[in-house]
Amino acid sequence: MALSVSWCRCGPGCRSAGAYRTYPGPLAAGRRIYHNRPSFTNPPEPADDGRVVNEPLVHAIPGSGPFFCPVSDSSASRLRFALGLMSGTSLDGIDAALIRSDGRRRVVPVAALTVPYDPAFRARLRAILGGRGEVAAVERELTLRHVEAVEALLQAAGRTSRDVTVIGFHGHTILHAPEERCTWQIGDGALLAARIGIDVVADFRGRDVAAGGQGAPLAPLYHAALAADLDKPLAVLNLGGVGNVTWIGPGDGPGGDVGAALLAFDTGPGNALIDDWTARHVAQPFDRDGALARAGRVDEKALAMLLDHPYFDRSPPKALDRDAFDMAPLHGLSAADGAATLTAFTAAAVAAAGAHFPSPPRRWLVTGGGRRNPALMAALAARLKAPVAPVEAVGWDGDALEAQAFAYLALRSLDGLALTLPGTTGVTRPICGGILHRAS
Repeated sequence: MALSVSWCRCGPGCRSAGAYRTYPGPLAAGRRIYHNRPSFTNPPEPADDGRVVNEPLVHAIPGSGPFFCPVSDSSASRLRFALGLMSGTSLDGIDAALIRSDGRRRVVPVAALTVPYDPAFRARLRAILGGRGEVAAVERELTLRHVEAVEALLQAAGRTSRDVTVIGFHGHTILHAPEERCTWQIGDGALLAARIGIDVVADFRGRDVAAGGQGAPLAPLYHAALAADLDKPLAVLNLGGVGNVTWIGPGDGPGGDVGAALLAFDTGPGNALIDDWTARHVAQPFDRDGALARAGRVDEKALAMLLDHPYFDRSPPKALDRDAFDMAPLHGLSAADGAATLTAFTAAAVAAAGAHFPSPPRRWLVTGGGRRNPALMAALAARLKAPVAPVEAVGWDGDALEAQAFAYLALRSLDGLALTLPGTTGVTRPICGGILHRAS
C-alpha cells in the first residue's frame, strides 16, 4: 500500500515539524503520523557505544530519604527501538508510538499514530466497564485491534518486527481499586506477542498495587526523561479521561537515570465527565472546541458540591477511578451550564493539586485531549499561578506521549529498572513491574 509523505519546514516547536506519512487504509482512518521526527528537548543522538551502566539507581523523593533499585548487569546505554500502546479512559481509540531509547535519559521519538475505535466497539467496551457484556470476547477483540495498530505503525515507519526490542502494552483499564489492592487491565499480552513476533511487556500496574502503591500515574519517569534539559520545577499535566500531574524538581539520579525529584498523582476529573455529559445531552462524543461550555455559565453551588469530595482531602500520591464522581449536583442544569460547570471542576481540581507541590512550578505543560479544549485551557490559565501551554510548545507530541511512555517503561522493565517510585504512586520502595510475554 502506498504512503504519501509530506514535509513541514516550520522548524522546532511546530507540531508538524519533521516528515509525516499518511496511512490511507481504513484502520488508521487517514490519521497523520509523524516519521523520524527530531527530538527538540534532547541532545543530538549519540553513537551507540555499548557501555554498561551498573550503578544503583537512587531516587531522592521530596520529604523522604533515598531509595535504591538495582540495575541489571545486562542493561546497556545503547538505544533500542520500543513500541508503546495505550487505550485510555476516554475510550477514543488506540495510541501507538515507536521510540528509540536507552530507558533512561535518552529518548528519540520515531513514529506515532492513533487508531480510533468505531462506535460499536466503543459501546461494547463501555458495557464491560459498567459490569455488562462478555469480558473475554471484548478482551480478544481489543487485543486483535492492537495487533492491527502495531502492523500499521510498523508499515508506516518503514520498520519490521525484527527491528523492535519490545512492545509496552497497557491494555484497557476496566477496574482500578488500589485501596483493595486490585487493578485490572484487559488485553492478552501473550496473544499480541505471538501475532506480532515481538516480546511484549504488559500488566504495568499490578505489582505496584500489590505492594501497596496506587498503580498510577505511570508516565512520570518518562516525563522526567523528556524534561531533562528544561528549566525546573516543572509541572506536566495530562488531561485524558482522568487528570494527572507530574511535578519534576531539579536534579538527576546517578548512573545516567532520571527521577531524582518527582511527585505525581491524579488531580481529579480530566475529560471523562465532560465527554459523558456532552454525549448524554447533545449526542456528541466530546465538547468540540469547548463550544458548549463557552455557551454556558458555571453553577457555583454545583461546583462547590463537586469539589466537596473526600478525594481532594487526601495527600498524594493518590489515584482515582474514571467513575469516582457523582453527577447528581448537576441535576436540572442546562446542557451548556453543565458543560461549563464540569469544565470549571476539572480546572479547579488541578489548581487544588498545586498546593501539594514541594515548590511552585515555573510553568505547566498540558498533554492529553484536554489541551485541545480552549474553554478548559482558559479555565486553567485563570486559576493557575504560572504560564500554561500545550506540550507542543517544547516540541513534545501530546497525542503520542502516553504511548511513548509505555514503550519507555517496557525497556525499563526489561532492564530491571524502577517503573514506579514512592513519590509517584506512594509505594514504599521503587518497583520494577510488568510481565514479559516472549514472542517465541
